[in-house]
Amino acid sequence: MHTFYYPEHVRHDPARLHRPDDEQWNRYYAEVAQRGTIIHEALQAANLGPISVPGDFGLSPIQDVHAHQMVTLLQNAHDHMKLETGRDVAIPETFALRARSRRHFYSVFGQLGLYCFDTSSPIFAHTWDAAYWSAQTAVSAAALLVANPETAVYALCRPPGHHAAAEQFGGFCYLNNVAIAANWLVQQGQRVAILDIDYHHGNGTQEIFYGRSDVLFVSIHADPRYEYPYYWGFADEYGQGSGYGFNHNLPLPPNTAGPAYLSALTKALTHVRAFVPDTLLVSLGVDSGQGDPTGTFLLETPDFAEIGRQVGALNLPTAVIQEGGYRLDTLGQHVTAFLTGVNSHRTP
Repeated sequence: MHTFYYPEHVRHDPARLHRPDDEQWNRYYAEVAQRGTIIHEALQAANLGPISVPGDFGLSPIQDVHAHQMVTLLQNAHDHMKLETGRDVAIPETFALRARSRRHFYSVFGQLGLYCFDTSSPIFAHTWDAAYWSAQTAVSAAALLVANPETAVYALCRPPGHHAAAEQFGGFCYLNNVAIAANWLVQQGQRVAILDIDYHHGNGTQEIFYGRSDVLFVSIHADPRYEYPYYWGFADEYGQGSGYGFNHNLPLPPNTAGPAYLSALTKALTHVRAFVPDTLLVSLGVDSGQGDPTGTFLLETPDFAEIGRQVGALNLPTAVIQEGGYRLDTLGQHVTAFLTGVNSHRTP
């Protein structure tokens, strides 16, 4: 299985905001640079296949999904914050709770409050670079599927992306990697299914494709009545307009273990098969693993292997896009177990 990985992602590291002896605060900034290096080292140890840097597809795939104003803010927020306040990190302090204003705001705080929906996605000097190449990593994986439809490929994306909507970012996410890759594939004439198995609902991905019928979105996640992102991901959200019937949410209660999760997976894969996609994109979050600091699910490494095996049994061209997973001592083994499961159906 070919992997795409951008090693310079480590220059974006929310761990610099961590506080000694404040575990709850540190969980809020759990998306640390070490995550990417841990997964990369696990892939090397497992010898799953070649690892290469992504190609550069430019800004167009990003701008085809995200609002120009949001992209511009992500590119410039750090420098604006530095000039306005002297601070070395941009984090919003107020939010636009009323209808979105189209006025121009001179203060970076006004701009952040328009396009960011929480405070867990700090913007440092190199955040844009990391987010840009995370998106390129996903598009590179998609391009490999077009060139070689009989394959499966892994995009080790960091930072993750599935909480980022067309005009908002948050939840550790800046650009929606899987949505950018899916939209790029549609432009190549592909019919695309997205299966999101992160512990948290992919609200950004849902929002981007909610009115479209050319991309199916199916998500298994924690019940939003209990868990972040709270306001999206309910079972009665089926899409709207021409997209009605192409959005399926399967929320699960706290402390869900392997058997119940696999039962939901069976339903999710039924939706995928019925859509008859040309390609499958999997938003892989292993934060559904037992002991993850951001979740309550009880999945173990063998469960991730079985989930991967069932996904691989679809025999579709498949790109796995990395999302969450924050328990560092099990992160690498969960990811490699899933990828090994997916690859178990591929011809050597």
